[in-house]
Amino acid sequence: MLDTLLTKARNRPAVVIGAGTMGTRIALMLATQGGEVRLFDRSVEATQRGLAYIQHTLPQVIPTVKGGKAGPVHITTALDDALKDAWLVIEALPEKLDLKIDIFGQLEQYAPKDALLTTTSSSFPSRHIIGHVKDTHRVFNTHFMMPPDKRAVEIMSCGATEPSLMEGLAAYFTQLGLSPYLLKKESMGFIQNRIWAAIKREALCVAAEGITEPETIDRIYRETIGTAQGPFQLMDQVGLDIVLQIEEHYAAVFPHLPEAPRQLLREMIAENRLGIKTGRGFYSYGKETS
Repeated sequence: MLDTLLTKARNRPAVVIGAGTMGTRIALMLATQGGEVRLFDRSVEATQRGLAYIQHTLPQVIPTVKGGKAGPVHITTALDDALKDAWLVIEALPEKLDLKIDIFGQLEQYAPKDALLTTTSSSFPSRHIIGHVKDTHRVFNTHFMMPPDKRAVEIMSCGATEPSLMEGLAAYFTQLGLSPYLLKKESMGFIQNRIWAAIKREALCVAAEGITEPETIDRIYRETIGTAQGPFQLMDQVGLDIVLQIEEHYAAVFPHLPEAPRQLLREMIAENRLGIKTGRGFYSYGKETS
């Protein structure tokens, strides 16, 4: 299977749908083995910005990948052009379910029938977005962290994915300098995000119960775990409204989760304490915005 995928990768393009931060960084890593990469977005500005980032960063990344060789990267705003003869399509659009369902319907229509179709979604298992896809054996999640800095990528089945395709793609990702992890079954939050969600949730519980304040929790976390930032600092960076959305999603899947963390977040959001973006969350960051 790996030999077949490598042959396709040498002779056919890999396509990234969405030229945002994550899509651009994925395209960067795909371009490290000499194969053609196409970056698609409806926004001309987004594709040009993405290409500029790749052109600037690729020479720095190539030496970090064994046998690295810069491949051509082309940008396009026409989906059918992007998908011509593609062997791999990675969707990296915003976390909107209707949008993802729609785009996978278009992938089914325009992409070659043997192309692997993957989503980077961290919120929606790929089985939720394949309603318009007939050949579901080739669909799965590829959840990237933040390459080229964080190169872990989690690979999860849609429930009907051919296992050899997942194993082959994992081996291919290894050649790109990525670090793939195969999930044995579907998991809301995959591996890393699910563990991190539990850390955030328990930190919120400790604060909500009045055991100690967020600053103390962050301080002991940093000292014992050895990280530069604690969970409350990181939540302020993400935005507490986003943190609550994620927690609500987990609670819908796991009804046994405690309510206290979500209630604390709701109270802070009601006071416009969303974190860095409003100037105040668990910490203060200067001028607040209304």
